[in-house]
Amino acid sequence: MSLGYGTLARIGHLYPSGGLSDYEIQLMAPDGVQFVTTRLPFRRTGLADDLALTEDIERHARLLADAEVSAIAVNCTAATLLAGPDRINERVTRATGIRSVTTIEAVLAALAAAGIRRPALLTPYPDEVVAAEREFLSTRGIEVAVHRSIPRATPVEQAAIEPGRWTELAATLDPSAVDGVLLSCAGIRVAGELGRIEDLLGLPVVASNQALLWHLLRTVDVPARPAGYGALLSGRYDRPGSFGPTARC
Repeated sequence: MSLGYGTLARIGHLYPSGGLSDYEIQLMAPDGVQFVTTRLPFRRTGLADDLALTEDIERHARLLADAEVSAIAVNCTAATLLAGPDRINERVTRATGIRSVTTIEAVLAALAAAGIRRPALLTPYPDEVVAAEREFLSTRGIEVAVHRSIPRATPVEQAAIEPGRWTELAATLDPSAVDGVLLSCAGIRVAGELGRIEDLLGLPVVASNQALLWHLLRTVDVPARPAGYGALLSGRYDRPGSFGPTARC
């Protein structure tokens, strides 16, 4: 856990304004990696609000550029898949001159690294957002085998879900029917449950904040891998030579 100055890396963090789980990515970060957070307007969890989150992203990204960060993370799974990760990265980089990473591209890279093609999808999303995510994943060759949900209408309500509820939900899954678990949403509290879910099911688990941190560590060329937050973040699926901004899974 890193709670001090970014001696290894300083990363800009664009996060939904109503979200309360932005601390999780800092909690999981190795010592010397610092996240500097700026908020993006977001009060409800439907499709319209997800799309609106990136409307003025350039202005918010420029605030992070003032902190001389080495990368900017746009951290909202649903919003980044709906707006398009390539388009978001282009806009942020053009406005700041700083490389950009989105949650959904990190999730896709993590799923590929862990060999997950038929995940169980666990979300706090309303049905319309779940449908959009399933369609997006399907176009990338990832077929959601089963979905479980604790739907919430606001990001504050998403964060209010007790972390253990996600382990309870995972316990309802048949491990033989899926090849991994995707806990999709940067607004839920789940970091401490990731290892428990993997032990319970005997399957790899990918979560939004965990995947984003893992992808960012590779992007800014930090080899440290923190233990206690699932196999992905501990480095089990890293490949030799996978560090650095040009690495791809």
